[in-house]
Amino acid sequence: MSKPGLVELNAMVAVSTHRSFRRAAVELGMSPSALSHAIATLEQRLGVKLFHRTTRSVSLSEAGEQFLARVQPALRDISAAMDAVSEFRDAPAGTLRLNTSEGAAEMVLTPIILQFLKRYPDMRVDIVTDRSLVDIVAGGFDAGIRLAESVPQDMIAVAITPPLRFAVVAAPAYFANRTKPRVPADLLAYDCIRVRFPSGAIYKWEFHKRGVEHAVDVSGALTLDSHHLMLEAALQGAGIAWSNEFAAAAHIASGKLVRVLEDWTPQYPGLRLYYPANRHMPAGLRAFIDLVREVVAPAGK
Repeated sequence: MSKPGLVELNAMVAVSTHRSFRRAAVELGMSPSALSHAIATLEQRLGVKLFHRTTRSVSLSEAGEQFLARVQPALRDISAAMDAVSEFRDAPAGTLRLNTSEGAAEMVLTPIILQFLKRYPDMRVDIVTDRSLVDIVAGGFDAGIRLAESVPQDMIAVAITPPLRFAVVAAPAYFANRTKPRVPADLLAYDCIRVRFPSGAIYKWEFHKRGVEHAVDVSGALTLDSHHLMLEAALQGAGIAWSNEFAAAAHIASGKLVRVLEDWTPQYPGLRLYYPANRHMPAGLRAFIDLVREVVAPAGK
């Protein structure tokens, strides 16, 4: 029996991670047919079925689970060895895989990600956006980007944005025949666009002023889990929305949205780039961290 190569093994890991041939093919830069052929070749060489496949799902077989448990650590060691060797290059090369939320990705795309790619043309950045907090090690990511309060305690964290603020906003027309809320409790008398977490829980809007904290379980006909949709609904006059200041800034500046309760929304720690403390750091990640510190330090002054 000929031994499988790295292409087939990496293909198996990608498919098992994504539970999808299409998404795994995108990650690996392969066509779905080439990926399917690689998996079929691996199964033929091993003489066992590694995946259960239907038109709707892909899952590991028992043999696949046992094989993956033995192979994945070895592949990580090989990847670390290749990263270590790449440090002898004049400039880092390879792929930097990041996990974050869509909103966070928007904040760092232009000032950091695109600048990183210009500075290091041999690097690639693969960003996966997910509202849920995932295990970046198990997911095969080099690092994650989340709010400071969401970073796991066993990770090393680096500030990737200055402190941030939230904004409570609505269309001017919404307040045409209404007085604006003056304190958080006033929101109970308004139509608010409620925020749903990935867990399904509804977010209670949090406020803080001069040592007084207040959480409001707002009500409204519309509940959404996308900040883009919340802002669009607010722009259309559906009610008052809770948004991060970055996403709402352009609409506020243009007058399409008006801000209320601003004195109740102080700054809070911003986004953090985080990564495992006990793993070899790839040259690309080290260069990315250096750029983050270079960009964020002046902004925080």
